[in-house]
Amino acid sequence: MTDEAHEPPTHSGAVRRHAVPPAGTTWRAAPGLALRGGFVGMAESVPGISGGTIALVTGLYDRLLTGANQVVHAGRELVQGVAQGKGLRPAGRALRAVDWRFLLPVLVGMAVFLLVSLSVVAPLVESHPVMMRALFFGMIAVAVVVPLRMMPHRFRLLDGAILVPSVVVGFFLVGLPPAEVAEPSLWYVFVGAAIAINALVLPGVSGSTLLLVMGLYVPVQQAVQDRDLAFVGAFALGAVVGLASFVKLLHWLLDHRRQVTMAVLAGLMIGSLRALWPWQDADQGLLAPPGAGTVVGPALLAVAGAAVVGAAIWWESSRSEEHA
Repeated sequence: MTDEAHEPPTHSGAVRRHAVPPAGTTWRAAPGLALRGGFVGMAESVPGISGGTIALVTGLYDRLLTGANQVVHAGRELVQGVAQGKGLRPAGRALRAVDWRFLLPVLVGMAVFLLVSLSVVAPLVESHPVMMRALFFGMIAVAVVVPLRMMPHRFRLLDGAILVPSVVVGFFLVGLPPAEVAEPSLWYVFVGAAIAINALVLPGVSGSTLLLVMGLYVPVQQAVQDRDLAFVGAFALGAVVGLASFVKLLHWLLDHRRQVTMAVLAGLMIGSLRALWPWQDADQGLLAPPGAGTVVGPALLAVAGAAVVGAAIWWESSRSEEHA
C-alpha cells in the first residue's frame, strides 16, 4: 500500500475514518441502517441520481464497498474451494469475516425502497419533471463536497487536472439520448444490468440514467410490476456479475489511490448535474427557462434540496466525531 493510503487525514476528519468499518455493529442499529440503505435504493430508481452519491452522503459508502468486496472474496473462495477439492471451509471463513449486522439491514432497506420507489417516486418524476429535477439538482450540487472532504490530503493542482476531465466524461455520459427497446432479450437485460449496477458503487453515475440510455428503464419497471421472473432473474444475475467484476477494482483504488479516486468521483458528480438541469427537451437537450416567473418554484426546491443534503452531511460528520 502506498504512503497515500497510510497517511493520516488532514481536513477530511472523521469522514475518512469510515474506510475501516467499526467493530461490533449491533442489531440495534439495523433500523437506522435500513433507512439509510433505503435512501440509496430510492436514488437508484430516479434517472440522474446516483445511489453511490447518496451512499457517500449517508456515510455508508466505504463500509458498503468493503462489505461488497468481502462477499465477492467469499464467492471466489467458494468456487476455488470446490474446484480444488478444499471444500467449503475457506468460503465459510470468508463469509464469517463479513459484517452482516451492517450489510443485511442496508441491503434489505435498499431492496424495499427501490421496489416502492419504482412504483411511486419514478412516476412522480415523470409527471413533474421540472420541479423534481430542480430538487435533485440542489441535493447533488451540495453533495459534491463529500468526496472532496474524504480526500486524505488537501486539494491540489493535480487533483484539479484530474477533476476537470472527469466532469467532461460525466457530462457526456448523462447527455446520451435515451434508446427505445420494446422487448429486450434476456442476454441484453443481463449485460445492461451488469453495466448499470456499477453506478451503485460509483458516485456521479446514475444507474437509472444508464438504463435509459440502453432502453431498459421502462422494461425494468414493467417487469417488476408484472412480476416477470425470467426478466428479473436475468437482471439480478447480471447485476451480481457486474458488481463482482468492478467492486474489487474500486476497493483497491480507494485503498491505494484514494486522493485521485475521490477527485474523479467529484468530477463525475459535477458532470452528472447536466441530467438534473430542470429544463430539458424530450431528448435531454438543455433548455433555458421559458420565463422569469417559472424560475422561482424550481429555485426554491433546489435550495430546499441543498439544505436537506447539507444537514445530512453535517449530521453524519457530527455522528462520526462522536463515535471517534
